[in-house]
Amino acid sequence: MKTLCLRLALLACLMVKVYGKIFSRCELAAILRRWGMDGHEGYGLDDWICLAYFASHFNTAAVTQNSDGTSEYGIFQLNSRFWCADHHSSSKNLCSLSCRDLVTDEIIDDIICVKRAVAGPEGLGAWDGWRNHCRGRDLHYWTVTCNL
Repeated sequence: MKTLCLRLALLACLMVKVYGKIFSRCELAAILRRWGMDGHEGYGLDDWICLAYFASHFNTAAVTQNSDGTSEYGIFQLNSRFWCADHHSSSKNLCSLSCRDLVTDEIIDDIICVKRAVAGPEGLGAWDGWRNHCRGRDLHYWTVTCNL
């Protein structure tokens, strides 16, 4: 009985990290600002919030399966071909992390990885959601009421 209780407690601890979180836009904006995203690679905080909304609807647990066998993970939908290892597809794993780490409520690893990803030649233009819904638009409404 004691072993069963210990196993259940361990399983409960492991499950806590697996659950994702859906951030509010202002909560996410405050975190991204704290981690230096406002102005990173020339993109304002509104760009990052717009990207996160159209990529995942602020959901850290979002996973999208692609027709090429890769998947996109987390709040910024980072692709397994380049940025993380999902053990289902071949990956360069440029962020040196497991894709599972991108679908938890802890988004520091997502932020560090997206900083690397956006440094590429396409910048945020590499994301369809940002390109189609955010680029070249007035985005101030994403954070104007957030009291940052």
